[in-house]
Amino acid sequence: MKTIDIDLETYSGLDIKNVSTYKYAENTDAEILLFGYSIDDGDEQQIDMACGEELPQEILNALLDNNIIKWAHNAVFERIFLSAWLWRHHPDLLPHGTYLDSKAWRCSMVWAMYLGLPASLKNVGTVLHLDEQKMDEGTSLINYFCKPCKPTKANGGRTRNLPSDAPDKWATFKEYNLRDVKVEKAIRQRLVKYPVPDRVWEEYVISENINDRGICVDLPFVRNAIEMDAKTKESIMAKMRDMTGLDNPNSPIQFKGWLAENGIVTDSIDKDAIKELTKNCSPEVAEVLKLRQMLSKTSVTKYQRMVENVCDDGRLHGMFKYYGAARTGRWSGQIVQLHNLPKNSMAELNDVRKLVASGDYESLDMLYENIPDALSQLVRTAFVPQEGYKYIVADFSAIEARVLSYEAGEKWRMQVFHEGGDIYCQAAKRMYHLDVCEKNGINGEYRSKGKIAELGLGYGGSVGALLKMGALDQGLTEDELKPMVDAWRAANPRIKEFWWTVDRAIKDTLQNGTPTTVNNIGFLYKGDILFIILPSGRRLAYVKPRIEPNDFGGTSITYFNTEQGKWTRSESYGPKFVENIIQAISRDILAEAMKRLTDARIVAHVHDELIIEAPMDASVDEVCKVMGQTPAWITGLELKADGYECMYYKKD
Repeated sequence: MKTIDIDLETYSGLDIKNVSTYKYAENTDAEILLFGYSIDDGDEQQIDMACGEELPQEILNALLDNNIIKWAHNAVFERIFLSAWLWRHHPDLLPHGTYLDSKAWRCSMVWAMYLGLPASLKNVGTVLHLDEQKMDEGTSLINYFCKPCKPTKANGGRTRNLPSDAPDKWATFKEYNLRDVKVEKAIRQRLVKYPVPDRVWEEYVISENINDRGICVDLPFVRNAIEMDAKTKESIMAKMRDMTGLDNPNSPIQFKGWLAENGIVTDSIDKDAIKELTKNCSPEVAEVLKLRQMLSKTSVTKYQRMVENVCDDGRLHGMFKYYGAARTGRWSGQIVQLHNLPKNSMAELNDVRKLVASGDYESLDMLYENIPDALSQLVRTAFVPQEGYKYIVADFSAIEARVLSYEAGEKWRMQVFHEGGDIYCQAAKRMYHLDVCEKNGINGEYRSKGKIAELGLGYGGSVGALLKMGALDQGLTEDELKPMVDAWRAANPRIKEFWWTVDRAIKDTLQNGTPTTVNNIGFLYKGDILFIILPSGRRLAYVKPRIEPNDFGGTSITYFNTEQGKWTRSESYGPKFVENIIQAISRDILAEAMKRLTDARIVAHVHDELIIEAPMDASVDEVCKVMGQTPAWITGLELKADGYECMYYKKD
């Protein structure tokens, strides 16, 4: 046996839509219902474990043999569920808390996403026009057999449906399981001409090891935060009822009605709308709007997600989805989304955290006016290293700006990075022809303009991009924005040229069918897929590309892509392709750092940042030195990593 394709149908009292695979699998009532498989691409076979059949020794041996490659679609589910099942039924084979080695697993979902295809098994099969497709009955059968059911008179008060309760449905479910194995095999066979590079599978293993390791949660602190939030919301609700006379001030309809009675008519009461409304209202209404804003703070839901998903070892597992961003291959966050945590900007962060950790609500209420905001800023601090360890948090300095400057050959920018200068100040200097010192120095107010321009304009953005960056909130006027765009582009002519050089190269590749290159980036059209070959050798894929007229009198490239769950055509052009390329290269640089720091107990990563659970004597400088090494495939790029240590996660 060299390979085995596996597809499981399982039961757990927890809903997989609400909890991580790890939490779902370790639930005490979790069990395998059907084990569908195929050995070495042979006929599909099945073990009906719900009806008493057992896994043969040959299969048990295969699961534990790292020389046998296990294939599955979304393989993390099968690997983790089988690990937890082995803990319960064969602890002599796999001790509790350890997981089947991800080195011996391959995921056809990752393969599909690497080629720009949809993630779901059903949609991949449809797009590839497979002879046999995933069965449509699956959802209803999963809801029937794989989840608890409500007790009713009609079902005799049972809380779970067994095969004996619906033999016909069970027979169809068995067909469904075997069909999934067949479709998964067919996907692999169809994609065999476009293999996934070894480096991608190596990254997949590193990613799964981080998920398996998990990150520790300070549960007493989290529970105190949830309790304090509830008390605060009760207090705010009581105050709002008193001030408005409403039964439920949290009701949008009731609240909008009260605003109308007070001379304010609005369609929206979201964060931005309330901010505008408070500018032109009475002090009483402004106070109510402020309370409403506090009441609507949702960051505390992240605390609740922690409680719901923390595993028996006190850690959250499965926080990161490999190839979560199809266009770049970047990771995405899940379970507790680390990629959009609120910032911690208050100077007294440690003091406030101590009050929450000790459960001292009275002191917190007395000293801090906006408790929901305080709890929001403390979300990061719920993550703590295990006893005897500390966190080392390290990230790349201006990684995308460095890569963009390097790839475009914008030499003045590269010189700024080489000299350790402030790119925001230097950008402003070139845009406005002024000496700009950091922050409070000479013409320091221009630094913020340079920063907004740098963050908003590198990928072809214009006035709209600056508005999204919050330019008006930074004190800029609308009249300043278009001149700012023009000034930034004039200061960065090679970047502007790079956008359209990439655009022309892609169009030449599609029109002529011959490969092209721009610097160290390749473009290849093969099998109705446009490949962008990155310096690392990894590829970005765009399915069924075309050159079509756009709304501006020119042409754009369109390709098939998943948008809002639908497989549809998307439009792109030079600057957007450059954005994909730069973010993908930056992602590859992070992946290289992960490889070099494999033994450093990485527990989390956010954008271009690594969070390491390190021994107390570990060196921040050493981590940053290793992280800042330039990969061999992009020599000449200057990297810089900065870091700090802490006893709970925070932004330094």
